[in-house]
Amino acid sequence: MTTPPPSRTVVPWSHTVPATAATSPPAVTPPGDTVDVATAAQLRTALAAATPGRTIRLADGTYVGSWKVSGRPGTAAAPVVLVGGRGAVLRTSSGGGNVLQLTDADWWTVRGITVEHGQKGVMIDSSDHVTVDDVLVHDLTMEGIHFRTSSSDGTVQRSTITDTGQDGRGMGEGVYVGTANTLTDRSDRATIRDNVIGPLVRAEGVDIKEGTTGAVIAGNTFDGTGLTGANYDDSWVDVKGNGTLVVGNRGSRTTHAGFQTHTQVAGWGCGTVFQGNSADLTGAQGTGRYAIDVSGDDAATCPTTVYADNTVVGGDGLVTPGVPVLPVAGSTPTATPTPTSTPSSTACTAAAWSATAVYTGGATVSSGGALYRARWWTQGEVPGASGWGAWERLAAC
Repeated sequence: MTTPPPSRTVVPWSHTVPATAATSPPAVTPPGDTVDVATAAQLRTALAAATPGRTIRLADGTYVGSWKVSGRPGTAAAPVVLVGGRGAVLRTSSGGGNVLQLTDADWWTVRGITVEHGQKGVMIDSSDHVTVDDVLVHDLTMEGIHFRTSSSDGTVQRSTITDTGQDGRGMGEGVYVGTANTLTDRSDRATIRDNVIGPLVRAEGVDIKEGTTGAVIAGNTFDGTGLTGANYDDSWVDVKGNGTLVVGNRGSRTTHAGFQTHTQVAGWGCGTVFQGNSADLTGAQGTGRYAIDVSGDDAATCPTTVYADNTVVGGDGLVTPGVPVLPVAGSTPTATPTPTSTPSSTACTAAAWSATAVYTGGATVSSGGALYRARWWTQGEVPGASGWGAWERLAAC
């Protein structure tokens, strides 16, 4: 039995995507004990001894090895943080295997570093609430970042992913969620936002597999230069899971289409919502060159929702013929989602947001004269800083 797609409350969208992702980690180091690492031996010891609330801080340098974490979870209140600058480089010696592997390692954050020269960059297995933040991932024979074996509530944000899939077999996705040809991998509710993906990502920039539900792909910039076309890799995004929100993304340089859905397995690839995306299909080849290329849409059993604020340049049109284009609720796009209801004035007594506090979904804070509610776990993200960030603006205070 398949899982029905979750409902989405869609609101007007606007988003200004930076030309490049951030190049250094936030200045604030998470609270808790900190282990400073400067050698490969020290890093291996630190990973094996990670405990909730610990920060492993990497000095600039090259750390050669196959870096594995197994059974060392953090907690919601005390995640484990692996942090460094771009000059802190994790790489394998041979170019094979996973550069960084997290297994049974819930509540980890990997921030600021460079991951390179391996088969796969960051592999996340059976690990919930893993965040990859402001990381450079490149020089790989296969995919950049992979959430697998039911690794749910993961986030990839503000990162740059390029030069993947070097073996040319069409297995070089930027971010890969789930497992092909199975419904048992429930890597649900992945959030992929505000990243620069491409050029030379030789498969899709984001691939959401059947069996997964509730992904958010928001505010990313895709450059399809280098798409191989192998295994039908001919778009920036391919959605085969259910209930995916694709909003505020910008793409250019594709071989065929922009954003795609596929019903790889009956009952999946359903409930995708497209809003506020822009596609430049200049140079795309073949027929059926649509910004939003929908396969398997059925209004009753497997709907796809496309809003009129999606745009396209070149190609054969905005969306596959027969898929309706709906007006966006409201007339003027806003920088942050519009609340579905207005809270009472007493709600504005919520505590002030703190850069060091950990917030879980549903928490409310006041910041900058407004009341915000957390959509998911977050720490250190300023309310209102992103049009599709962790914080939903509810009302002025």
